[in-house]
Amino acid sequence: MKGINCKGKLLNLEEPVVMGIINATPDSFYEGHLKSNTDEIIALAGKMIQDGAAILDIGGLSTRPGSKPVSVQEETDRVLPVIRAIHHHYPEAVLSIDTYNSEVASAAVNAGAGIINDISGGELDEKMLQTVAALNVPYICMHMQGTPETMQQSPAYANVVKEVLDFFIAKTAACHKAGIKDVIIDPGFGFGKTIEHNFQLLKNLSVLSITNRPVLAGLSRKGTIYKTLGKTAAEALNGTTVLNTIALLNGASILRVHDVKEAIEAVKLFNAYKKAP
Repeated sequence: MKGINCKGKLLNLEEPVVMGIINATPDSFYEGHLKSNTDEIIALAGKMIQDGAAILDIGGLSTRPGSKPVSVQEETDRVLPVIRAIHHHYPEAVLSIDTYNSEVASAAVNAGAGIINDISGGELDEKMLQTVAALNVPYICMHMQGTPETMQQSPAYANVVKEVLDFFIAKTAACHKAGIKDVIIDPGFGFGKTIEHNFQLLKNLSVLSITNRPVLAGLSRKGTIYKTLGKTAAEALNGTTVLNTIALLNGASILRVHDVKEAIEAVKLFNAYKKAP
């Protein structure tokens, strides 16, 4: 798959692209990205677009380890004003809604989002796949063991790479059966995985190419980086760039990041490296 159709906006994935993270939440594991009002979020969106982001991913529900869910109404109230405002100011921008609720996804697409990014791969809302198909938008299907509230309570696998691959083989078939045209897969770094599991997945990321789907890598400022380095999330930008580069070398098509400028530089250098004779 060389490109995806985001409600009439074609996104070329022949070369890797960058997705900027926009949190419409009062909490996040990385406090440097929390914005208190819509004007600040619009400014952040504008900077990300200027820095080269191909997608802006907007979420109204914290999914950090131990986080508790909020009501559909509260999540909708958080994301819709943000999506509408960004869509109004930057109508050509490709917006993604980061949610595992089909009602929120539907409202967000109607407000201007063109991609649905579901951390549960449809596991937390049985209506999600049919909703995505009816909306006719691309679907980012992520692997997660457990729920955000429980996922880091002793996650275990016999073989994490095989189990994640098997999950995607089954899920992409289910997506196809539901009528979803464009599917992107995300191994879910940090979602029900230990640091060792995350590094195993990163090292073997190219295995996911068996599914013939674009792969999204969401490593930005996560515990795998800052805990390994003995730092904080605020100090994890350099480590993020290192692991993003490894992800690119192993076949990632989309980098989901807090820091767009640095990720774009990694992509540019990767492209130059790849083209060298």
